[in-house]
Order: sequence, then structure tokens, then C-alpha cells
Amino acid sequence: WLILDWFPYKMNMFQSVTSALDNTLASDPTAVIFGEDVAFGGVFRCTVGLRDKYGKDRVFNTPLCEQGIVGFGIGAAVAGATAIAEIQFADYIYPAFDQIVNEAAKYRYRSGNLFDCGSLTIRAPWGCVGHGSLYHSQSPEAFFAHCPGIKVVIPRSPVQAKGLLLACIADQNPCIFFEPKILYRAAVEQVPVEPYTLPLSQAEVLQEGSDVTVVAWGTQIHVMREVADMAQEKLGVSCELIDLQTILPWDVETICKSVVKTGRLLISHEAPITGGFAAEISSSVQEQCFLNLEAPISRVCGYDTPFPHIFEPFYIPDKWKCFDAIKKMINY
Repeated sequence: WLILDWFPYKMNMFQSVTSALDNTLASDPTAVIFGEDVAFGGVFRCTVGLRDKYGKDRVFNTPLCEQGIVGFGIGAAVAGATAIAEIQFADYIYPAFDQIVNEAAKYRYRSGNLFDCGSLTIRAPWGCVGHGSLYHSQSPEAFFAHCPGIKVVIPRSPVQAKGLLLACIADQNPCIFFEPKILYRAAVEQVPVEPYTLPLSQAEVLQEGSDVTVVAWGTQIHVMREVADMAQEKLGVSCELIDLQTILPWDVETICKSVVKTGRLLISHEAPITGGFAAEISSSVQEQCFLNLEAPISRVCGYDTPFPHIFEPFYIPDKWKCFDAIKKMINY
């Protein structure tokens, strides 16, 4: 019966996250999970059943204080625990910004490697969801991409979510793991019940192509997959689709290698365009691949406004905006 556990089970993304957390609590007696409402399973049910299985000393609620949640997590990690903190929505991570950027990210450097909080992982539901409006839709990854000392990871599917989350928990640096909340129940995959990890800082080429390199992460990968199909069908354009997966430190080599081949680059994310992570990718690629480019690099992103409610369909970088960008690049 032990062998059966190696066989994959059908899981959606929130179940694969639960499975990863279950594996961690089972194998690591120092692991603790804490945050707002995690004891009863969390608003997205990612910790459901874990308090009953492992006890209230290992899975417990905190006050509604994000600064306190992360501050406590740093202290627990420094003391030797595997600390897994949940911020209920990525939009509410900002009160913890000082703790993440000034404390967690700098702890090892500040102490000359005498102390560190590398066993801290911060989970947060992220991205648009169709009705989240201002405070339940944001994608704040670019704020943290400017901060050496942490890792920032965003999965696209249940298999990636479990493997990358376990890699973050095992990694010896504090990690922020953003979970695309619209995908929690969107799709089911065969996910191994046993623990496994996927490499951090490694982009994945999901579809080989010759005409345009298309880069995205999280939810936007599924939009770009549709765009790639449209480009092939309507324009005869072959897209190379790449899931960045890790925002910091990101995989420059895989992206540049692809752009050298295709000569064109489209980057798309939900976050506002100015200062978004697409700008960093664009800048690095033009520095390294300038003579290979056949057209200006294109960014299709959210607008420079707060995230709207009823106007969300117009705000998000949908398949039509991205398809239009590919047309312009091909005709340049």
C-alpha cells in the first residue's frame, strides 16, 4: 500500500497546496503553519484538515496583523523552525513590507551568516479573480523583485504549485510564494501524493516556436497559450511559450536563448505596466540580444490605475490585446 502513494491523484491547485503542506508537517517536526483563519482551513481551504491532523500547536490562527505574522515567522525561522506564514490576500502583504524587505531579506547578510531566516516561506493568494476589485486582485511581485535576499515564485498549475512550494519550503532563503487564486479550482491534474520538488529560478519552455517568444507566469500563461494557438491558426506565426515561474532570481538565460532564436519578445502580466516585472525582462533582453531583435520588445500588461471592479475585463491583458501585439511585431 505504500507504493500506491507514489501514484498521482487528481488534485486542483488548492488541494495540491494542501498536499505540499501536509507532506511538510509530516516529515518536519519543526514545521508550523500560521496566519489569519488557517486553523479552520483558510478562506481558500488550502489548510483544511491540517489542524485536526497535526494539532493546534502546529497549525494556528494569528491576529489580523500582517506585520506581526511575518515578524513572528522571521523569529520562528531564526530559532530553527520551518515557518510557513499565510497572508490571506497578496493585496494585504504591504503592512508586512518592512518585515520582509528590511528584516527577512537582510537577516543573513546583516549577521555575516551567523543567523538567517531561510526556513521562512510566505504564501499569499494573488492575481485577478473576476470580481476582486481593488483589494482582492493585485499582483505585487514587482515590489519584491527589487529586493535582494528573498525569492519570489508563482506557479501556473497544481503540479507546479506543489513542486515549487516544496522547493520554497526546502530552500535556504526566505521565499514568497504567490498562488493565482483564480486557478485554485480551475483545473485538475494528476499530482503525486508523495513530496517532490521542482527547481527554482528555472523557466519552463511549454511550447517550442520560431517566430515570437512569449513570456508570462501564473494565470497569464493560460491566456498566452490561447494567444499562441490563435497566432498559429490566424497568422501562421509560431510562438515559443515560456513560463518564468520564478520572478526572483529569474532565469535570464532561457529567455535570451529563445529571443536569439525568434528575434521577437512579448511579455505579459496583470500588474500595472510602469515598473512591472516585464520592464526588467525587456531591459535585460535588449542589453543581451539587441542585434538579434527583429522588432521592439512588446509589453501587454495592466493599466496604470487601481484594479477596477466592473471594468476588470477591459483592464486585464486579455488574448485580444496580446494577439494584437503579436500582429504588430510580425508586421514591424
